[in-house]
Amino acid sequence: MPEVANYHQELSNRILLIVEKLIKGNSLYQTKLNQQEMIKMLIELFGQLSPEEMRAITEHELTRRIDKVLVLEAVSGTLNDLTPEQIKMYDEAVKRK
Repeated sequence: MPEVANYHQELSNRILLIVEKLIKGNSLYQTKLNQQEMIKMLIELFGQLSPEEMRAITEHELTRRIDKVLVLEAVSGTLNDLTPEQIKMYDEAVKRK
């Protein structure tokens, strides 16, 4: 059991450092995301991998994957924040493409 606890701490530490760095460097993330919620969600997500699989992911690759998840989380619901006029403009722009 101590090995499981140690791995969970290792996973948490890796994710925590990356999320802190990414959020600190991105004003969109700072505005739209709750850092603690993102860390918790990412620990659950990456915790589904085996320790061997997780350890095989380089820091660069893990950062890239976490960044993609944060982008998705930050922009999801963006359309809900638009006014009716902005939604109409958006719909018209999409139709032109």
